[in-house]
Amino acid sequence: MPVRRPGVRRSRFTAAGVLLAALSLLVTLPSAAHAADRPERGEAYMGMGVIEHDGQSGAPGVSPLAEQTEGVDVSSHQGNVDWGALWNSGVKWSYVKATEGTYYRNEYFSQQYTGSYNVGMIRGSYHFATPNTTSGAAQANFFVDNGGGWSRDGKTLPGVLDIEWNPYGDQCYGLSQSAMVNWIRDFTNTYKARTGRDAVIYTATSWWTACTGNYAGFGSTNPLWVARYASSVGTLPAGWGFYTIWQYTSTGPIVGDHNHFNGAYDRVQALANG
Repeated sequence: MPVRRPGVRRSRFTAAGVLLAALSLLVTLPSAAHAADRPERGEAYMGMGVIEHDGQSGAPGVSPLAEQTEGVDVSSHQGNVDWGALWNSGVKWSYVKATEGTYYRNEYFSQQYTGSYNVGMIRGSYHFATPNTTSGAAQANFFVDNGGGWSRDGKTLPGVLDIEWNPYGDQCYGLSQSAMVNWIRDFTNTYKARTGRDAVIYTATSWWTACTGNYAGFGSTNPLWVARYASSVGTLPAGWGFYTIWQYTSTGPIVGDHNHFNGAYDRVQALANG
């Protein structure tokens, strides 16, 4: 009759447990590392996913189709901005990040928004959308209540919905294409009800295609601000026959994110005046 050896039996299970734990660690390490690379809530900014997802090619913005007016967009990443230097370099308009989700307000908003106005720029503000946290209506109201409003003073541009890759997780925020379209509509309808203006939509063609199914229904109402870091703007999202603004680089002078407004300065004034 064989003799049981409980000590050996226990050591086998201990070794197996160690092996399973090691394999589990190998599986979880990549996702943990990826999570560590993600920014903190509130740190998102316009265009932060463009290079990663769309890349960049050629000399940026060298072949515009019409007369363009130079502008910049800024967020807390730029801190206190030298608006005088930007104005002297030929920048005539700006957009400033005001809010994100319903949980973040740009701590540099006053210096950036008022400072650009004080040097003579036409300026506006933008909201970084997080459609997986609260409704479009809730975020539109938060935006309007914290710097995203509009006034007919000739120097204030309509607010921007920045809808792009999710820096905190799934690129489409876990929403289906139809749910994303409904979220955007909820935001834009609420923004217009609050301000009387149609919000500008900032996006990239590849994101719009993947996350809305290349929905064409906003092109007749909401001006398009498209992101593409290349020598030409390329294919536009469905529904828009032309862009109003093109973010063509994240490595411009003084402030990285530079943009072409598709038209002369009087067209910028026209958008501000509604």
